[in-house]
Amino acid sequence: MNINEFEKIEAGTMFAQGVASDSPSGLHMSGSGKMLRWVAVKGYNNDFSVYTHYDSKDFDFIMQQGDKVHGMDNIKNVLAVNEEVLKRYRH
Repeated sequence: MNINEFEKIEAGTMFAQGVASDSPSGLHMSGSGKMLRWVAVKGYNNDFSVYTHYDSKDFDFIMQQGDKVHGMDNIKNVLAVNEEVLKRYRH
């Protein structure tokens, strides 16, 4: 996704979702090896965040109550966005 595509997304919208392992090649949260669901949500300051939880929870739950993902490597492992969009990540 490029910055022009990102800017067209409405604030508060889940714009990407998926499943990844809790490992260095996925979302390395605790190293459990379990599967995690994740969601990317556009913020109200033209920024975004990624939230995650174990795959027993649905995407809507994760959007509202998931754990925030930290670390650009984690974001790059699951979300296909260019560097300009990555700069909008809310840490």
